[in-house]
Amino acid sequence: MKKILVLGAGLSTTRMIDYLLDNAEEHNWHVIVGDISEETARRKVNGNPNGSAEIFDIYNEEKSAASIAASDVVISMLPAFMHPMVAEKCIAYKKPMLTASYANDDIKALDEKAKKAGIPIMMELGLDPGIDHMSAMQVINRIKESGGTLTSFYSFTGGLVAPESDNNPWNYKFTWNPRNVVMAGTGVSQFINKGRYKYIPYPRLFDRVLKRKILQYGDFEVYANRDSLKYRGIYELKDIPSMFRGTIRRPGFAKAWNVFVSLGCTDDTYTIEDSENMTYRQFFNAFLKYEPNVPVEIKIQEYCKDASDPVVFEKLKWLGMFSDRKIGLKNATPAQILQKLLEEKWSMDPDDKDMIIMQHEFKYEKEGVEKMIVSAMAVIGENDGNTAMAVTVGLPLAIAAKLLLTGKVSETGVVLPTVKPIYEPILAELKTFGISFEENEYMLG
Repeated sequence: MKKILVLGAGLSTTRMIDYLLDNAEEHNWHVIVGDISEETARRKVNGNPNGSAEIFDIYNEEKSAASIAASDVVISMLPAFMHPMVAEKCIAYKKPMLTASYANDDIKALDEKAKKAGIPIMMELGLDPGIDHMSAMQVINRIKESGGTLTSFYSFTGGLVAPESDNNPWNYKFTWNPRNVVMAGTGVSQFINKGRYKYIPYPRLFDRVLKRKILQYGDFEVYANRDSLKYRGIYELKDIPSMFRGTIRRPGFAKAWNVFVSLGCTDDTYTIEDSENMTYRQFFNAFLKYEPNVPVEIKIQEYCKDASDPVVFEKLKWLGMFSDRKIGLKNATPAQILQKLLEEKWSMDPDDKDMIIMQHEFKYEKEGVEKMIVSAMAVIGENDGNTAMAVTVGLPLAIAAKLLLTGKVSETGVVLPTVKPIYEPILAELKTFGISFEENEYMLG
């Protein structure tokens, strides 16, 4: 019997664990769910005889090492900063590891060690990164094999609220880690357009959005991700003239979010004095000029041009920016205070549905003719527990684990799902769960 050790039992693991348990009897697996909370892990197993729960603490060296040593494959759904610690133990005991997270520099540095141990460290097996890689490479390789030359690749992904649950003026709710949303875009965004390198500093990022209509879901806007350039190497498109990756939101989101950026409310580098006794109104006023006879509502419109837009201003009012409620967070950074306010208003209700939407745009030349392929996917969740995000992050990871356990993965070292033996069977099985792309091709010129 093969033992699968799942580390972490958070929201995004539900569908993945269900898949592993559903396939356990056929493949003679036993699924062990380890979490800092044994009760949380037990709920994920849900009494299935092919699974069990245990307490797992990566900082308990002896017990965590014993759990990994006793398994046949490890799936880490722990916070990303813990993955290198898990990977080191997997290498020590020669146990393959899989996760949905990015292969950062700490993980990449383990490539040679993993190869010597004869195991794969399979990274970026979720949604984005994950399904984005697999679906992109499928089309890129098809274009190359047909004799075409890629001239442009644009790719966008968004985790949004489904249309039927979209009932607030921001047209947005948290479907993933709220902190990641608050901190999105900090730094400099970089991409290449027709051979010219382009850089967007954070203060201008939400001024520069693309407009798109996607599938039957209407209008969207896209802001640039931090580093599109690195994907030229990942997708073997080093000489491509145009490469851009972005995040999808509904129209108007970026203009309103730009108010927070202009004020400095997304800064996470310092704490606000006496923040627990401050009201939200006082917090936002702290970033504005000292004019005691001018209301905050007027000052913010004078200071931030976007706030003077009536539609944007209504969004800000709806959030409670001008409320006299106390913040109640001690020694909080501006970003933490903003996150608390947003979580109060942007959280999913129990019956809400989320939506994942992704679109790739490929331009290529073949025999002197320029063509374009647009490939788009949308997935709607069931409720706030069985979300589209959990399904699209968890299922490709679970399918990859099955490929590994059934001897279909021969790679060792740090592995991404950009090769056919990995992405083709995963995409094919995802189709059976209704996760597929609608593709259209156009002649250009």
